[in-house]
Amino acid sequence: MGMAVGGDSGGYVSDINVTPMVDVMLVLLIIFMVVAPLLQTGVSVTLPKSKYPDPDPNIIKDTSAVVSITPDDKIFFGRDPVNKDDLAKRIGNMLKDKPAAEQVVYVKSDKLVKYGTVVNVIDAIREAGYERIGLVAEKEKEPGSPSQ
Repeated sequence: MGMAVGGDSGGYVSDINVTPMVDVMLVLLIIFMVVAPLLQTGVSVTLPKSKYPDPDPNIIKDTSAVVSITPDDKIFFGRDPVNKDDLAKRIGNMLKDKPAAEQVVYVKSDKLVKYGTVVNVIDAIREAGYERIGLVAEKEKEPGSPSQ
C-alpha cells in the first residue's frame, strides 16, 4: 500500500500514461511489417528501369490481368503458372465482364527475359482479342535524388 506524503493527499493524477499506446503501436507495426509482403500480387520479377514510365494505379488491383514472365521463361497469370496456349482462355475469363475501355492486360517481364519471349506472349494476348497491353517498368532513380 502506498501512502501519500505531504499535504496533497487524495488528488487526481493528471499525467498521461503513454505506455499502453506505445505497446499497441509497436504491435501494429510488427503486424504490418509481417503482412505487407504477403499483400503483393503476382510473381516477383526484376523489372527493367525507365525514365518515363506512366504510373497506372489499376495494375495492383486484384481484378487486373497481369501476365508475368520470369527469367527462366515461365509464364504466370497472377500467381498461377500457365502455358502460352491457356493464357488466352485465362485472360478471357477475367476480362469478359469488364467494359472494353478497362480490358487492359499488363505484362511484367524480368529484365533478363529474351525479347522474343516477350513478343510471343504479346502475340498470344493479341490473338485472344485484346489490343490494350501495358508493359510494366520501374521508374529509374534520378541522380542526386534520395534513395527510397
